Amino acid sequence: MTTIEELFSRGVSSYIDPNGAFRKKIEAKITGTYTGEIIIKLGVDPTRPDIHIGHAVILRKLRQFQDIGCKVVFLIGDYTTQIGDPTGKSKVRPEISQAEIEANMHTYLAQVGKVLKTTPDVFSWIRNSDWFLNVTDIEPSAKARMTFNSVIINPSSFVGKAIIFEETRMQKAALKRANIQTVSLSRVLSTLRHITHARLIERDMFQDRLNSNSELYMHEMLYPILQGIDSSIIATIYGSCDLEIGGTDQHFNMLIGRDVMKMNKQPEQAVMSLNILEGLDGKEKMSKSLDNYVGITDEPNDMFGKIMSIPDNLIPRYFTLSAYTPLSEVQDITEGLQKGTLHPRDTKMRLAKEITAIYHGTALADKAQEAFVSTFSKGNIPDKVLEVVLAPEATAIDALITAECVTSRAEGRRLIEAGGLTNLDTDTKITHPNISLPRGTYRAGKHRFFKVVYV
Repeated sequence: MTTIEELFSRGVSSYIDPNGAFRKKIEAKITGTYTGEIIIKLGVDPTRPDIHIGHAVILRKLRQFQDIGCKVVFLIGDYTTQIGDPTGKSKVRPEISQAEIEANMHTYLAQVGKVLKTTPDVFSWIRNSDWFLNVTDIEPSAKARMTFNSVIINPSSFVGKAIIFEETRMQKAALKRANIQTVSLSRVLSTLRHITHARLIERDMFQDRLNSNSELYMHEMLYPILQGIDSSIIATIYGSCDLEIGGTDQHFNMLIGRDVMKMNKQPEQAVMSLNILEGLDGKEKMSKSLDNYVGITDEPNDMFGKIMSIPDNLIPRYFTLSAYTPLSEVQDITEGLQKGTLHPRDTKMRLAKEITAIYHGTALADKAQEAFVSTFSKGNIPDKVLEVVLAPEATAIDALITAECVTSRAEGRRLIEAGGLTNLDTDTKITHPNISLPRGTYRAGKHRFFKVVYV
């Protein structure tokens, strides 16, 4: 029962399961008295390519459910990504191209395996375009040719599009379902008959928009409805949708899923909202756009160094949400830091090693610790420093991008203006983003190094 208690409490902000049906199923699964599938939904919109340890808070919780025998359905919101989840947004989210969505989607799928089991018995993935796109949305290539039962068919005709539609649905091709689920406008309108405008408009971010006289568009208000329909469709395809899990920012959307399932006379999903991990700055939630993130594919030395840079007050929270340290030990760590019997730096060293080991193994975590102590504690420069070859006209921002220290010119400008680029040969800060850097060794932020040479 201790395991179950931690499963339902560690990192959990809120848990909705009014009659306790989901928890009873879990308990029965553990004791072997329930042998059926338990389906847990996680929906993600692939707006960016990388998964960071903030996302991994949810993935690690899902892994615990998988270890019990539950099946995770990883729902890729390739259709809803084009609409844009308004959650936490003070402005309309910019549109993203289908090509970018596809690229991000495949990156997501490649990365989740660092945390989740991906064997078919406990993992499945599907796109929500599988049911939201219709036959007439199909746009065959101009060069496409189609033969069906020895008859040449125009792929741009309705019949041709219908054949393409049916053959490309994941429900049929991957999941081998005989009946393909689709969502028509009639179904959306029927769902809207049961959800009031007042219910949708009560959301904090919508109220903030209205109070600041900012625009609020109807497609944004429809987003939670479509997410709720996703849950209903998954329940139909997989036989159930027992739990939806997400961050606290998704709590409202997940509750709408319960409403949609209820109106369709389906057992309502339980909802588990997990605490959101703050980024390295200790202020905003972890985000690549804010450059305060630790990617799960970061190199061991980078990952270790980034964790060592978190504010001291976040140490217990990172132990709780991002490591496997028993909660009893986390409590001891918290008390030790408060009383001064534990040194924050030494405790952070343990934290960095534990997190790095999760994604890279103990051996590489040990080496990352050795490199950190040698580089930062003793004031050394790493033995291996990336050499960046620049053209004579290249700027400081160009150098940062070439060295892969930043992903955009705007991010590079912010880093330099914040005093985050140092010439280690002269021990001086680079203060202007558009100057050419002298040859030499540089540190970007606290833990990234590169050497500048010119062609």
